[in-house]
Amino acid sequence: MYIRSWQAIAGITAISVVVTLAEIPRSTWMSLGAFSLAMGVSALGLMGAAALLASRWPLVETAFGGLDRVYLTHKWMAIFALGFASTHFVFKAGAPEWQTASIIALPPFWTRLVRQLSFVALMLIVVLALNRKIPYHRWRWWHKLSGPLFSLAVLHWLSFRSPIALSSAAGIWLASLSAAGLLGAFYKLLLYPLLSPHAEYRVVRAVPGAAALHLELEPVKHPVSFVPGQFAFISMKEDGLREPHPFTIAKAPDDSGHVHFVIRALGDYTQKLFDHVTAGMHATVYAPFGRFAREPAKREIWIAGGVGISPFLAWLTDERDSTLDNVTLFYFFTPGRDFPSTTRIEELAHRRSAEFVPVPDGPTSETFMQRFAAIVRESGASDVKVSFCGPKGLLKHVRQIMREHGVPSANLRFEHFEFR
Repeated sequence: MYIRSWQAIAGITAISVVVTLAEIPRSTWMSLGAFSLAMGVSALGLMGAAALLASRWPLVETAFGGLDRVYLTHKWMAIFALGFASTHFVFKAGAPEWQTASIIALPPFWTRLVRQLSFVALMLIVVLALNRKIPYHRWRWWHKLSGPLFSLAVLHWLSFRSPIALSSAAGIWLASLSAAGLLGAFYKLLLYPLLSPHAEYRVVRAVPGAAALHLELEPVKHPVSFVPGQFAFISMKEDGLREPHPFTIAKAPDDSGHVHFVIRALGDYTQKLFDHVTAGMHATVYAPFGRFAREPAKREIWIAGGVGISPFLAWLTDERDSTLDNVTLFYFFTPGRDFPSTTRIEELAHRRSAEFVPVPDGPTSETFMQRFAAIVRESGASDVKVSFCGPKGLLKHVRQIMREHGVPSANLRFEHFEFR
């Protein structure tokens, strides 16, 4: 059982509202001032939680079921925090009946300035995070400012006159989330490169194809540990390629410690990899991340879209499982852009006794729909487990065909394809 995005956001918001109302007279609960104060507390709580989630701590990833889901929750927490903070900013958080005091006394000018800057800081964080047109190397450095900017919001809470005392339930709640958020933010900013699991690797093969790049790296000293289906952040030790990017590891672990990646040129950074990476270059590999490990079932359907084939390549090469005769792998690809080639994937599947079905004609393919329906008829809808990795559009079609054939939605496991 993992924490879902809506559960985390709703839980933090509900607790924030309850502890806020406990600090003010009941007669003012239905006032705009109380509403504004509750929204301000909720916004700060969500900001702290979002900063904590950005730390990439293994405990946080485990709680949410994978780093892909942590990033999704992180994004929505920031969006809701901006909405709540906007409401707090519009309406005055106060009432004549309240007894108010600041936790840290600042001159009035600085108190007002911090208030304005904290809202602008939050707006800047969210806008930069959601703007996909900003090149990654610029976006990444702007986003690093999230932690220092969050400290402005904390300072606003501490310096503004409110009915919330530090020793109250609401004060302890905000102090805990703020401290956790600041700790996570500054760990990610300053200590992550030193303390996170990582190792140095050397590129031994860089094979470009029409659709993707096959990158093979060998450990310089010791390899990182991972299980098939997990991903890593790669930071090449070359100018212009140093920004860490996430890529799924496309081969199961072996005695040599080599790691393999299948990388498609989908942006400015990956295009630079295509153009410049060569054998002999060094890289830092941060791993492992993700919880998309195989969970054997009575009847398995694996569905890959484009470069989403990577985790399934790792599963196919995992020699710990002697046979995969209960597995059907559907591979959706654009003709001429399959990488590795469908022939190579078919060889890997055949060696493990798995069924391989290439699908070059899209999610409405008759081949896909007929074979999916036949598997459900043969095995029973409740016994079919679906594992998916691919674009959002394809995921919608997969959900639809599962509903049409009565396969429970709980039988679908998937990894979010994009972080930004």
